Amino acid sequence: MNTLMAKPKKRRRPIGKEWQLHLMILLPMVFLLLFAFLPMFGLRLAFVEKLSYKKGIWGSEWAGLKWFRYIFTSLPEFKRAFRNTLFIATAKLILGFPVPIIISLLLNEVRSKRYKKIIQTLIFLPYFISWVVLGGIVKTIFAHGGAFDQFLMFFGFHPNTIWLQNNNSFVAIVIITDIWKGFGYGTIIYFAALTGIDPTLYEVAQIDGANKFQQIVHITIPCIMPVIVLNLLLNLGSVINANFDQILVLYNPLVYEKGDIIDTYVYRTTLEGSSATNYPIGSAIGMFKSVISLILISTSNLIVKKFTDYRIF
Repeated sequence: MNTLMAKPKKRRRPIGKEWQLHLMILLPMVFLLLFAFLPMFGLRLAFVEKLSYKKGIWGSEWAGLKWFRYIFTSLPEFKRAFRNTLFIATAKLILGFPVPIIISLLLNEVRSKRYKKIIQTLIFLPYFISWVVLGGIVKTIFAHGGAFDQFLMFFGFHPNTIWLQNNNSFVAIVIITDIWKGFGYGTIIYFAALTGIDPTLYEVAQIDGANKFQQIVHITIPCIMPVIVLNLLLNLGSVINANFDQILVLYNPLVYEKGDIIDTYVYRTTLEGSSATNYPIGSAIGMFKSVISLILISTSNLIVKKFTDYRIF
């Protein structure tokens, strides 16, 4: 009787039969090891007095928190770059986060599969274009007498502003072009989540008399909410990151006041100076940015975990 009541043992699949899966994950793990974990040993550079090329990072003289005090008390450009980073990144998040959700909901209502695929391809295509190439296109469009000026002149306006050399218009162009380039990728993610919704839920809602808007509010959005929360958490962790590639390609000294961000400031501080002391300063700023990102994503995870049943860790 005890033998009959005993629970059957689960068979363990031998690892040798899943070697393809382990091989697939090997390359990402090596990538993380080389470019995410090993460079963390170089964080000591933020705590040295001056980089000694003979002794290396670990042999250089220890300086403690000297450079952290220096960037907070003696570098007004850093405070400006930090403020610009928060403003640009927050604006991109607030204005850009709902866009792929709205577009995916609209595409989900399209019945023509061919038309839907064409639209998905067109909005996803800019995501694959490098900012080196796209930056040149943006500069051409917003140059003096360029396509944007011609468009305004068609409606009777006579612009006399070089858009990428004006602080306010530069920030607006950066935000809009970044949203345009990246929302196609988010649309694919949300659209994939929409395909996993049980269609019988919509059939029951139609029987109960719910219109399209009510179906979206009470069925579609709650079903994809875990994906929305996950993307929100990941995006909150990058609030301190305003897209270095884009700013570096588009900005110039005339827009440093509102266009200079932490990454571009570190780039100039580290590589454009003549003294090796710039390397510890750049490392200290980079470490400060990483700590802020960790705090943001941890805090957002705690908030979401408190008010919802979903969490990332």
